[in-house]
Parts: sequence; C-alpha cells; structure tokens
Amino acid sequence: MRILLTGASGFIGQQLLQALLLEGHHVVCAVRSPKKSADPRLSYVHADFANDTDKSIWLARLSGIEAVINTVGIFRESGRQIFERLHTLAPRALFAACAESEDVRTVIQLSALGADAEADSAYHLSKKAADDYLAALPVRAFIVQPSLVYGKEGDSARLFKTLASMPLALRFGSAPQLVQPVHIDDVVAAIVGLLRHRLPLPPGVTAQRVPLVGPEALSFTDYLARLRGAMGMREQRVLALPDAAARLLAKAGRWLPGALLDEDALRMLDRGNTGDASLITRLLGRPPTPIAAFVTDPRAERTQAKLGWLLPILRWSIAAVWIITAIVSFGLYPVEASYELLARSGIPTSLQPLMLYGAAGFDLLLGLGIVFLRRRRWLWLAQLGLIGFYTLVIAFKLPEFLLYPYGPLIKNLPMLAAIWLLYELEEE
Repeated sequence: MRILLTGASGFIGQQLLQALLLEGHHVVCAVRSPKKSADPRLSYVHADFANDTDKSIWLARLSGIEAVINTVGIFRESGRQIFERLHTLAPRALFAACAESEDVRTVIQLSALGADAEADSAYHLSKKAADDYLAALPVRAFIVQPSLVYGKEGDSARLFKTLASMPLALRFGSAPQLVQPVHIDDVVAAIVGLLRHRLPLPPGVTAQRVPLVGPEALSFTDYLARLRGAMGMREQRVLALPDAAARLLAKAGRWLPGALLDEDALRMLDRGNTGDASLITRLLGRPPTPIAAFVTDPRAERTQAKLGWLLPILRWSIAAVWIITAIVSFGLYPVEASYELLARSGIPTSLQPLMLYGAAGFDLLLGLGIVFLRRRRWLWLAQLGLIGFYTLVIAFKLPEFLLYPYGPLIKNLPMLAAIWLLYELEEE
C-alpha cells in the first residue's frame, strides 16, 4: 500500500514509519524539511501544516496515495505553531482533499482521548474540530484517540519518570484525575491493524472513533507510583494540594515558560483520560501492555529519571554562585578590601577598578548565560578555564587561602567536578 504519513518526524510518527516499512508499505512522508532516502519504499515531500490550509495543495500530493495517516500535533502553542492551524485548518484541508481523491481509500487521524462533546480545552477543541469534519466526509476514516502514550524515548515518558523519581509528588486538587496509559508499541500496532482491516466498519458508517488505552485506569499519582516501583524505588510521598492552591498554581503556570501545569492542563487532568480497551484489544489480538512492563531497564531508567531533576538543580545552583558572586563584588563586599586583595595579587592600582568590575560583570554574564542559553557546552568550558585560572593565581599569590580553615580555594575542586559533569552531559 502507498501511504502518505504526516508528522513523520514526531515521536509517534517516527515509530509508525518504521512499522509501516517493516510491513512492506511504501511511505511518503510529508515534512517541513524533506530529505533523500536510500530506501526505494520511502520518500519525502515538503509540507508545512502552519501554511498548508488549502485543499488544492494537498490534492497535488495525493496522486497514487491509497491511505493517509495524520500524526501532526502539539501540546503547547509556540510562535506560528498554533492549535487552529496545526490541529484544525491544515487537517481539514488534507481530509477534504482525501475525500476528492480518486486514489485514497482510508484516512487515519491521530487525535486524543477527550476530544469529544465534553471537550473544553483549546487543545481538545482544536482536535475535535478536525475529527468531526473528517467523520462527516464520504471517506473511510478511523479517528484514533490515545490516552497518555508511554515510550522509553518519548518526552512525556521521560517527564513522568522524572516526576516519579523525585522525593515528593504533588496531587493537584481533589478530582480523581484518572489516566489509562498505553504503550507506544501498542499504539503503532493498533494503527497497523487498522490498515490490515482488523476493524471493519459497520454498514453505512464511514468513520469510527477508536480509543487507544492501556488495560487499567488509575489516578495520575498512582501511575507515577507504578513507574517508580518499576524502576526499583521505594514508595513516594504525595502532597495533596487543595483545589484553590492547584488553581492558583495553574494560573501562575500560564506566565512561566516551560511550566508543566497551566489552566488547560489542570482541566484536562481533572476531567480524566480513560476509555474502553475492547477495540485496541481486538486490533492487537491480545490485551494491551500493562504498566508493569513499561520499564525494561530499571537501573538505567532510574538513573536517567533522577538526572532529569538533579541536573537542573545543579545548573541553577552554579548559576546562583556566579550571580551572587557578581552582586557581592559590585559592592556588598567592601570595595577597598577587594582592591587590597587585587594589589596583593600583583594588579596595579590603576587597573584595580577595571579588574574588579570587569570580573564581576563577567561573572554575572556567566550566571545569566547558564539560565537563558540553550546551548551551554562552550559556557561550561569557559567556567572550567576561569575557575582553574583563578585557583592557580590565588594559590601562588595568596597561598594562605590554601590552608584557610573554611577552605575557600579547596572548594573549587567540587565546583570544577560539577561543571565538568554538566559539560559531559550537555547535549551537543
């Protein structure tokens, strides 16, 4: 079968692409940055869901295409990547083109559990608008609606394991907050099963919604507890926040970049995310994978999960050292005493203000760089060089600090080790 796959660079899209190729299908990936492929069954075409909202654009891409699978989706809006365009306008244009195409026989839309009549978040409403449009078209369609999808390399799975590994978990309010996590392998296998016609549509029906859920519904904090147990960790303490405090935190999250919780996320969490597992069981030919089998390498995944929250703490603490050092050097510590230390280090009187305030300004820039820059490998090297230089100069010029009771110079050793660790673990 010749298949057009959108969102092939996303987490689910990547897994699905490999499964489709293993099944022997020919796949055309619609992506923003096409590339060449050595596999004759795989090709790429340029597509941009932020712009491609006209039916005619998609019709030109559907020649010879027998099935279309749309996996494009975002959880948070950013710049031109907004729900209306990516979840509603572009998919509607694609689906309308599919309905007019003489070749397309099946459309599979990757939606989300909760994109239904009770949807009230922008995320769910935008998904529902595309789902309803597709369901009304005269084309064979399946609208798959997964719950929380677990995949070892997925961003959400890493996040949840990180939360599960922390000493304390927060429960936001008193709602049950039920989820029904499903493994990525089951999601992919279910979609492949739809292409194999394992779920025939009833007579007169052109579209069907298919919940993709795991075998068990449980509260979100219980889900974290299961992941924690699978990683070989002891029971986690849970702090239950009152509803008012949860809502207040959610409102604050709207203004914090990268915040895990905002008002929409809290509404979706409170509403729950569960469904009937009978259809996915039918597609798989077995019950979906239980949570206990999600973690396959407990020791390695436990270490990675802990690093997920320990490394940010380490980064922020080192940033605080540079920023506080700068503030102290700018005047909280007596300036004359600073000049005296510089003089004993061999700095001429005329250069002492430049050295003092220049070094303080550089310290401040280092601290702010740690906080705001996304690529920091060179920044860690700069800090290693600077601290090493400071340490050598002070050791030779002010040797009394080597034997000082509070060890101000010796404490540079763990600082250097921590920065080297961050350098080694920083993504290139």
